[in-house]
Amino acid sequence: MKNLIVILLATIFLMVACQSNVSETTASKSSATELLHSTPPKTATDNGGLFLPTGFGALVVVDSVGPARHLAVRENGDIYIKLSVRTGDKGNVAIRDTDNDGKADIIQRWGNYPNDGSFATEMRIHKGYLYFSSELVVYRQKLTPGKLIPAGNPEVILTDRFPLRWHNAKSLAFDDKDGMYVTFSAPTNACEDWTTAKDKTYAGVKGYSPCRDLKDFGGIWKFDKNKLGQFQSDGQRYATGLRSIVAMTWNEVDNSLYALNHGRDYLYSHAPQHYTPWHEAVLPAEEFMKIKKGDNFGWPYGYYDHFQNKRMLAPEYGGDGKKEAAFAKPLMGLPAHWAPNDLLFYKGTQFPERYKNGAFVAFHGSTNRTPYPQAGYIVAFIPFENGKPIGKWEVFADGFTGLETIKVMDDVKYRPMGLSEGPDGSLYISESRQGKIWRVIFNGDAENFGSPQLAEMEARKSKAHIRVPDEKKDKLFSK
Repeated sequence: MKNLIVILLATIFLMVACQSNVSETTASKSSATELLHSTPPKTATDNGGLFLPTGFGALVVVDSVGPARHLAVRENGDIYIKLSVRTGDKGNVAIRDTDNDGKADIIQRWGNYPNDGSFATEMRIHKGYLYFSSELVVYRQKLTPGKLIPAGNPEVILTDRFPLRWHNAKSLAFDDKDGMYVTFSAPTNACEDWTTAKDKTYAGVKGYSPCRDLKDFGGIWKFDKNKLGQFQSDGQRYATGLRSIVAMTWNEVDNSLYALNHGRDYLYSHAPQHYTPWHEAVLPAEEFMKIKKGDNFGWPYGYYDHFQNKRMLAPEYGGDGKKEAAFAKPLMGLPAHWAPNDLLFYKGTQFPERYKNGAFVAFHGSTNRTPYPQAGYIVAFIPFENGKPIGKWEVFADGFTGLETIKVMDDVKYRPMGLSEGPDGSLYISESRQGKIWRVIFNGDAENFGSPQLAEMEARKSKAHIRVPDEKKDKLFSK
């Protein structure tokens, strides 16, 4: 009997010991994994083709997943990308790095929903859900810990019942409560009434007054993020007078909505008596805005001139380049036609302190600056202090174009599109031509980062695809 008791006690002891060892081993593996993922991988010697401030490096996560739009990075480093796919299903891509070298080891197309247009844009992670949008529908799926692909079918949060149209991206932002903000951009340039044009050149065209687009478009609507099956009529118009918003986010620092507006085109074409081809290329500004409930930024009746720092009356409504318009003004004006398509406020600590709470902007690049070179195609940075932009915008990442002087947009190699911050503070950049994804990492001396590094990037503003063209000297592609 004593021997039996001894044997039982010994067995229990061994079981407890083994269980303890398993727990310690599991904890050890968990700690090792956390340590592994907290250590950024090595960057490429050529930064994946990018020009960055000294101290920053980059590597290519994946070369070509298809026409990538926005992207989101999960707390474990998994990457989710929205594709611009017109038909079929599987409009999303999921990527996982299993060995922490920064490069994709698993690439999987997924998405059990119908694709419906090239402006499909959004990909956001919010409160355990993955939100994404086609042109007409906003979806969400619950993320499962450890699993790359969300289980089940997506839930429909919002459906746009209007037909497909121009500027139809459904960009999203979420406030600190239950609000979900959705863009319903305008399908026209300046709400033109084409019957008023003098001839086929469209000179002298007038705008509808009042603009009929503003009834359902040209603004941002607020919805309840927890309610399924909503339509536009279920939401509340939050702001108006916004031609086209693709880049939009909620800033947690001041609990406010921020966005970048695509300015209108064709000032010279519509009013050659008041504007020149140079004006058409450099005006109006793309607008960086802090948006409050009830704001009216004036589209289509006005535009923002960042040279005069004034909101001007549009020529379709009696403007001549001198008359001002009384509407809300942006925080700052940015170069014309550069197409700001994503906005990210940096929260991390990996980058030098000056980047904390500042804004990164992905410029998709211009398409219509003829007779001047096309421009943009960079990622810029805007420093913030006390909740406001300070100084000028900065070139943060360049080298996407593959050439310096761009005659037409189709000549460009890559077009920066999406931005996301990784759990370690790395910055991820997507581009829409081939679907290349970069990861930008700071591996320099943060304490001594400053003027010299910024000056070398400021010098890039003299490049043909960044600088403001000279009206007399830069007609490189005149007819």
